[in-house]
Amino acid sequence: MTCHNCEIQCKKFGKGRKGNQRFRCNQCRKTFSESNNKLDGMYLPVEKATAVLQLLLEGCSIRSTERITGVHRDTIMRLLLVAGDKCERLMKKHIHNVPVTDVQCDEMWGFVGKKEQNKWMTEVNNKNIGDAYCFVAFERNSKLVLTFHLGRRDQGSTYSFIGKLRNATADKRFQLSTDGFMGYPSAIDYALIDRCDYAQLVKVYTSPREGEQRYSPADVVKAVPTPVMGNPDPKKICTSHVERNNLTMRMQIRRLTRLTNAFSKKWGNLKAALALYFAWYNFCRVHRTIRMTPAMEAGIVDRIWTIGELLA
Repeated sequence: MTCHNCEIQCKKFGKGRKGNQRFRCNQCRKTFSESNNKLDGMYLPVEKATAVLQLLLEGCSIRSTERITGVHRDTIMRLLLVAGDKCERLMKKHIHNVPVTDVQCDEMWGFVGKKEQNKWMTEVNNKNIGDAYCFVAFERNSKLVLTFHLGRRDQGSTYSFIGKLRNATADKRFQLSTDGFMGYPSAIDYALIDRCDYAQLVKVYTSPREGEQRYSPADVVKAVPTPVMGNPDPKKICTSHVERNNLTMRMQIRRLTRLTNAFSKKWGNLKAALALYFAWYNFCRVHRTIRMTPAMEAGIVDRIWTIGELLA
């Protein structure tokens, strides 16, 4: 530690009440504290915070992360909210006006607090609990997650999601594929009619087999490609890649694992976890298919980022 005034080396002068090293200049007698490499408003060092977030991103629960790292669960939750806010702003800043050619959209079901059918009469109008759908826009070639939106599976959330997709993509023609959800056509017609050829892949399901009505999905009989807008290429009408990405999300995000008690209890916690995951997926995680991160393949960055750089 060097004195700011005298520019000479200071000597150690005990420790502060929070354990940080203090120094004193022998010439001007001023004291200084050791600079701490810590996150905004938190006493947790960045190295420790990086280890905690890495465990969360690999599918560990809050309490298992607490047992492994020794960091209290309340601190982990506060760290998740701080990291989620940073990552959400990072996504909006860097994934903007990105040239794309083939985009697939899908919505994945989850819930906060309890499932929609289990809500009490007094909770019917409470939008912070119940079903929570994560809308995802996925670029087929670069594997980049262009944007996401957490909301209900309704028209309002669909409009918000497609608006975010417009901001994320460049003003060039591309093909867009979705499932048969009826909220997409009007939202896409409103926000993307000038730049996309749109088609839906409508899947026809059989009735569930006896004894499998609750947990097993119904079998798909056929998938009908249906052009909706513009001139989409029939060979590219597909949602398999974004649906495979949904599986990766359920494997990596503990809150989305089915049939567990690890579900989110607060809406903001789920949104922060999603923002953290998507930023890590785009900038830090090497995709096995393209052998680099999606952000590198899309030309947004030129190297693999670390979790510490996401938080910087």
